[in-house]
Amino acid sequence: MEPLKHECGVAMVRLLKPLEYYQQKYGTWMYGLNKLYLMMEKQHNRGQEGAGMACVNLDAVPGSEYMFRERAEGSNAITEIFGKVHGNYKNLSAQQLADVDYAKQHLPFAGELYMGHLRYSTTGKSGLSYVHPFLRRNNWRAKNLCLCGNFNMTNIDEIFAQLVKQGQYPRIYSDSYITLELMGHRLDREVERNFVEAKERGLQDVAITDYIENNIKISNVLKTTMSDFDGGYVMCGLTGSGEMFSVRDPWGIRPAFWYKDEEVIVLASERPVLQTTFDIECDDIHELEPGHALIVNKNGDSSIEKILDRRGDSKCSFERIYFSRGSDRDIYKERKKLGEQLTDTILKTVDYDIEHTVFSFIPNTAEVAFYGMLGGFKRYVNRQKIKRISEMDHIPTNDELEKILHQYVRSEKIAWKDIKLRTFITEGNSRNDLASHVYDITYESLEPYVDNLVIIDDSIVRGTTLKESILKILDRLHPKKIVIVSSSPQIRYPDYYGIDMPRLEEFCAFRATMELLKDRGMYKLIEDTYNNCKEELQKPKTEMRNCVRDIYKEFTVDEINTKIVEMLRPDGVTTPVEIVYQSIEGLHTAIPDHKGDWYFTGNYPTPGGVRLVNQAFVNFIEKVYQYEQKF
Repeated sequence: MEPLKHECGVAMVRLLKPLEYYQQKYGTWMYGLNKLYLMMEKQHNRGQEGAGMACVNLDAVPGSEYMFRERAEGSNAITEIFGKVHGNYKNLSAQQLADVDYAKQHLPFAGELYMGHLRYSTTGKSGLSYVHPFLRRNNWRAKNLCLCGNFNMTNIDEIFAQLVKQGQYPRIYSDSYITLELMGHRLDREVERNFVEAKERGLQDVAITDYIENNIKISNVLKTTMSDFDGGYVMCGLTGSGEMFSVRDPWGIRPAFWYKDEEVIVLASERPVLQTTFDIECDDIHELEPGHALIVNKNGDSSIEKILDRRGDSKCSFERIYFSRGSDRDIYKERKKLGEQLTDTILKTVDYDIEHTVFSFIPNTAEVAFYGMLGGFKRYVNRQKIKRISEMDHIPTNDELEKILHQYVRSEKIAWKDIKLRTFITEGNSRNDLASHVYDITYESLEPYVDNLVIIDDSIVRGTTLKESILKILDRLHPKKIVIVSSSPQIRYPDYYGIDMPRLEEFCAFRATMELLKDRGMYKLIEDTYNNCKEELQKPKTEMRNCVRDIYKEFTVDEINTKIVEMLRPDGVTTPVEIVYQSIEGLHTAIPDHKGDWYFTGNYPTPGGVRLVNQAFVNFIEKVYQYEQKF
């Protein structure tokens, strides 16, 4: 309903054959480059603020470039970066373009290792300097490092202090650059370790370089780099000497999937991306396990290595509800289940009057949950038909059967999402007016004042679009009642692991709860929670508890729902409105293998998340004091 900024997306391709092989089999040495493009386009949903790509040429001669990078900002960044790459080839003859030796010696982005990234900012920082991948240069090929990732670190201040203590002077204070510098520092140490060994073996000059490049252990680099990080991440990297790696956080928060055959090793943030790009089956693809890394060395030998002990089971459930593409086999089933199991709750809100209820959805991500909801109601109606027939004390006539069997679940395309109309408007009243037209409706799609309207979305986060647009346009149909359904539970807590949801006041569930506390004069609980958060922040972060959970204990979900409706109801809308949320139990029933639910429960998987949510409440209260001078 109101778009969240997605996690970033990553894509990696390692060719296992010489470029001549792909030229002969597929008619182009650009096989890897083309596959990277497809993988990035298939993950365009994960990042529309920028994109970048990198390539390593293993056969480059000294004096020529061997590590290439291209980056761009904006929603068309993928097209832009690949357009720039292919712009290097536009004046070549067909013979030159088909000449693999010529390509390897003269053309940028002719190589065996490719890495791509799609960016969504989780920090608000923008500009090309923040677009991945990041590059650390050195005259030693093995010390060159190119890094990108889907991540957000919660303890970057500690890592920064650690680097400064070592004598380093990072140029930019961001988790991306600091991770690059820390990992680059560890890579330097690994190269130097091999340098010492090579000297001890009596090697000299180029022989030392060859020894170093053939004996780099990326697992050493990763184990000494990632051990202190708190956050969710899939970190990907290339070295100038031809090492490729991807490591996943030990809580399993962020996703990664990989595939290998005799021609390629590839990795992406989503499984269907690999299925479609390489025409493979779901079961051919492997999930990178938490705390493990996929490592491919200079020679193309690959391994899965444990980098960190597993620290939890917190695979992100929001990935399944919202962020990942619904074309994944399991995600599709899970989203349908989320919709289906809301049947009983929705029935109560419409007083079991299916005959006078129309079902629809908010485009576009809630469509699969909508199909599941329809399925649940179709089964309910069929059970009612069977019950009515079985309870008859006579053989039903054709007319009686026809009347019973004619009952069905009514669904319509109610809402249409139109083009964004307000991007160039800055004046407040004009923006608000245009915002109300983001969606449009299908007029006369239900019977006014008779039909209930049930409309499902995947999540209700801020409630802004509900208030500014959705409820206003739905009211134009004059339904008897509007029921807004969320296939996910109430979002009560910020995320700190890669989604742009860092502030408590953004969530309508939090704002409603705070209003309920004020309505009932429970100012002491607000003050106690504020003081408790401040006390927790003085403790070691491993000993902290999430004090913000205390404010929700006083109210039922229904009480908060009622307050949300009261707060979000636009002026002039008189139609009765009810909100139905997924339950926490329902969430875990539908998505049993992804237990990360901190947005809904406050059960943060890492100490850094607990620290940040306590700090968020302190920040919120102090902001309230600043503007109101009271609770």
